[in-house]
Amino acid sequence: MSEPNKPAAPAKNTSIMLGAALLMATSAIGPGFLTQTTTFTAKYLASFAFVIVMVIIMDMIAQTNIWSVIAASGLRGPEIANKVLPGLGVLLVILVVIGGLAFNIGNVGGVSLGLNAMFGLHEKIGVALGGALAICIFLSKSGKGVVDRVAQIAGAIIILVMLYVCIMSKPPVGEAAVRIFTPENPGDLVPVMLTLLGGSCGGYITFSGAHRLLDAGYGGRKEDVAYFRKSVRTGICVSGTVRILLFLAVLGVCTAGGVAVAENIKAINEASNPAAAAFELAIGSAGRFLFGLGLFAAGITSVIGAAYTSVTFLSTLHPFIKKNDRWFIIGFILFSTLTMLILGGAKRMVILAGAVNGLILPISLACVLLGAYKAKIVGDYKHPLWLAIPGWIVAGFAAWLAVKALPNLANLFK
Repeated sequence: MSEPNKPAAPAKNTSIMLGAALLMATSAIGPGFLTQTTTFTAKYLASFAFVIVMVIIMDMIAQTNIWSVIAASGLRGPEIANKVLPGLGVLLVILVVIGGLAFNIGNVGGVSLGLNAMFGLHEKIGVALGGALAICIFLSKSGKGVVDRVAQIAGAIIILVMLYVCIMSKPPVGEAAVRIFTPENPGDLVPVMLTLLGGSCGGYITFSGAHRLLDAGYGGRKEDVAYFRKSVRTGICVSGTVRILLFLAVLGVCTAGGVAVAENIKAINEASNPAAAAFELAIGSAGRFLFGLGLFAAGITSVIGAAYTSVTFLSTLHPFIKKNDRWFIIGFILFSTLTMLILGGAKRMVILAGAVNGLILPISLACVLLGAYKAKIVGDYKHPLWLAIPGWIVAGFAAWLAVKALPNLANLFK
């Protein structure tokens, strides 16, 4: 919480700011992100541009609210929730950790798929290598610094891969721009919009970068708010850019001169890995390798982001966890890796994660918005209404997503 006698903030380090931004962005850009964007683009073609733009706007609103209050208070998400209503933070911890664990099992599988696409490695070997690499990052003495560097490198790889494939597929950019304002059958796009919102800033994702900045010594001062906001804007620009480039790349594959190419759309829809199929259709066999590289980068950073952020939530429950956070992170990754090795697939976990993710965003965003005007949380910081009002609107949309996501839990047992 803001205090006049709190020690001066550390110097504003650009590398840490970028590391936090890209930890959040690359946490969002996981295997599910790639598959969802590809599948929906093949289904809705240029009209999907409307969904992407709306999701980026709502993502910016939700995350800017959350990061601003975390910056002013110097508190983690569960600590803010507990001050709003005792016990609410514990519920938030449980939801985030369950969702993070479920996603992490799928993320480890994504790393394996990336290695398979690049080098033809067997799934289980890829899983083991992916888990081992993530664990080695946290075993290093400067583990959190390495996380920042890995996030930056992976973010650059993902953007370059998407940009190259986008250029080669020659998408109808003009038509996509028009459809931002005139989508076909907009009513059909609302559920898709809500689904993508949960994947962009639901669960642990929205807290990952903000908690990283708290660990670096920032937060609890009004002057830190601008620094947090700069970081979150950077992260959303990265994830939004990747989403737009992937959309345009797939749109180019699915259309020729603005006309739908039925055989390409069918090939993408029937593929077990839609994004890989789109890349291969765009630039031939090299596309599968580039897709594998992008998926590997997205998967490994998502594994790191999910484990790191989930443990920052757990650390609010007991000082022992905070003191030994590195070993809890390693244990989190090890458990995810072993589970993936045993199951050999993450379909049910992804369904569970999607449902839990839909539940977390409205709860976490509402908690933060309620805490934004409590002096015991933010001190004399004044949260702007121009940010809070759109935040409540997004929270309402996210609540609708939660209602629509709950039935997916039943699919686990079918």
